[in-house]
Amino acid sequence: MIQGKILKNAIISGANNLYKSKNFVNELNIFPVPDGDTGTNMSMTVMAAVNELEKQNEADAGHIAKLVSSALLRGARGNSGVILSLIFRGFAKGLADITEASGRDMVRSLGFGVESAYSAVMKPTEGTMLTVARVAFESGKQALLDSDNVSYVWDKVCKGAHEALKDTPNLLPVLKKAGVVDAGGKGLCLIFEGMLSVFSSGKIIEKELENIEVSQDDMFKSAAAVFDEDIKFTYCTEYIVGKNRMVKANPLKLRKKLERLGDCVVVVDDDDIIKVHVHTEHPDRALKEGLYFGSLLTVKIENMKEQHKEAARQASEKSVEKKQKKLEFQEPVNEVGFVAVSAGEGLETMFKDLGCDKVICGGQTMNPSTDQILEAIMATPAKTVYVLPNNKNIIMAAEQSVSLVQDRNVIVIPSKTIPQGISAMLAFNSSVSSHENAEAMKRDMAKVETGQITFAARDSEFGGFKIKEGSILALSNGKLVFTENDPVKAAIRLIKFMIKRETEYITVIYGESISKGQADELLSFLNSKYQRKIDINMVEGNQPVYHFIISLE
Repeated sequence: MIQGKILKNAIISGANNLYKSKNFVNELNIFPVPDGDTGTNMSMTVMAAVNELEKQNEADAGHIAKLVSSALLRGARGNSGVILSLIFRGFAKGLADITEASGRDMVRSLGFGVESAYSAVMKPTEGTMLTVARVAFESGKQALLDSDNVSYVWDKVCKGAHEALKDTPNLLPVLKKAGVVDAGGKGLCLIFEGMLSVFSSGKIIEKELENIEVSQDDMFKSAAAVFDEDIKFTYCTEYIVGKNRMVKANPLKLRKKLERLGDCVVVVDDDDIIKVHVHTEHPDRALKEGLYFGSLLTVKIENMKEQHKEAARQASEKSVEKKQKKLEFQEPVNEVGFVAVSAGEGLETMFKDLGCDKVICGGQTMNPSTDQILEAIMATPAKTVYVLPNNKNIIMAAEQSVSLVQDRNVIVIPSKTIPQGISAMLAFNSSVSSHENAEAMKRDMAKVETGQITFAARDSEFGGFKIKEGSILALSNGKLVFTENDPVKAAIRLIKFMIKRETEYITVIYGESISKGQADELLSFLNSKYQRKIDINMVEGNQPVYHFIISLE
């Protein structure tokens, strides 16, 4: 039987297991653009529950499940985070008023979660984390025919989840072509595995692997650290060799061999050991060279590109947290108010000029949580609040906030892009009802064509294109249409591709990576080509990720 403390530890273990592998889950994303990565979104969602659980001492299983459900609902980020929160909402429903949970209780609760997740998605797609959750439940249900033991049943749940995960490429051709499994499904498997560790052995998986290595002298650490800024090679390889007394080779020869394999080479030796640091593409060869001098005592190999990518992501999250100050509750005194999501000072100013009460700093790569959206709604002094997510991966989190508000009417306008959000704002008419406004806003934003110039976050093969990390990508209404080497050239090509005979307006919003000179270059071309027929506007948005956001109407 699963008591509250065991369930608490299991959720923490599952969250830690996902946290350790979130970068791997992120890399499973098949679309190469920078996005609100699945692993990061799911990890931040479930960690919201861990923060609450760590404050909780003794409680029964039902209370723990309810606490987890509430925390995940508010902490949900991105579509994968919302679906995860819905699965655990089922646990809360199934374990309500239960002090100790049996295997049957756990499987029944998972079934409620699967039902909740499927019903929340308008068009459920098989081959996603929904499939993984459903098959996991079915496997657990079958296991109950043999035993009610929680450890046995949950082991079958995990095995079912893994089998479903392996099958996701067969259900979604785009996964098969990319040679990956579904990212959300993998994240769910990791959480279930972490829970099983507690159910079967009582062991909580730690958040990070212990770093077991011999202390290194200050000279070695300082010398190695100097080189960590410039990444020419992928793997930072460090090891310590216990000298073989029978080998008379000079360690300086080791340095010369390592310098042929990479850079940032540091070799320090004394009577008993040799300490090595090298950046290389071939850590196996570097280790082989060390073996000529003796046996390896410790080895540490780290992917520096991933480390820097993670550091950049964390810096971005911290920047958003700093900017997104705690908003104060406001009584709903006005008739209408607006909340929008965008990133960049220029875009924030634009939405406020259009009448937005609150602008949540977020978007691609930094999806705000349901709780952050809720906070902005409650800080908007209006009886009816329209919410513009302006990103397809934020819509579900925004919709989750509706059920949490009691004292005002919340209407989510499902804008998928910044141009759609702007168009929706412009369509608002204070003289008609909220229902009529919602319909008009949706209707007008559907007429907007959105172009985006961004960059590839990873090497990939997608949509018939072989893409290298850093390549300029041109998206037409979310679809990759070509790659380029220069953002201005890409914007010109994309506008030519998207423009229609009936186009009347072109608005170009340039991001923080684009200079005024580059923006003027693009504007000059547009004026020379289209000014007589089309109203052209150039706006400084300062947005990250997207070099240009283009609106055509």
